[in-house]
Amino acid sequence: MNRTRQLLWRAQEPLALKDYLEIPHSVNDGKHKCRITYGAEIVNIEWEKYQPRTIGSLRVVKADGLDYAHKYKDRQALNSLYDQRGSCDDVLIMRQGFITDTSYANIALFDGAGWYTPEHPLLAGTQRAYLLDQEIIKPRAIRADDIPAYVHLRLFNAMLPWEEGPTLEIERLFFE
Repeated sequence: MNRTRQLLWRAQEPLALKDYLEIPHSVNDGKHKCRITYGAEIVNIEWEKYQPRTIGSLRVVKADGLDYAHKYKDRQALNSLYDQRGSCDDVLIMRQGFITDTSYANIALFDGAGWYTPEHPLLAGTQRAYLLDQEIIKPRAIRADDIPAYVHLRLFNAMLPWEEGPTLEIERLFFE
């Protein structure tokens, strides 16, 4: 958050989330998502029960001009891609011929020996950074044409840890 505040709004003073977060009494069972809306300063903090998606298939969709290097409240571009999923559960986004992420998660592909995550995701999430740091996954430029060389695809994000992420057989990916 502080890195984004500095890059987008030139905010110099880092904010300590512990000074702003108070977990409401209603957040007492199950997993909850905390959504922080901010610019140079924090604007709003919301809590909602986390509802994981069931993902059994992905449609590969093209989004050559999409830039999502920072997480934005306005997800219109991602929602528009998601609407192209057809009978699939979500989309796997392809930019300039290379795969990036799904509409809500980072991904890694297994080639039979190791797990690889796209070298240039739309959003380099915190869980992805952790998995790279722990050497559980390795970055690799993965073209859409390379997908048949892999066996599995796994989804993960901050709310969906590696161990819990849906793992799909590569045959569950469908092209436009």
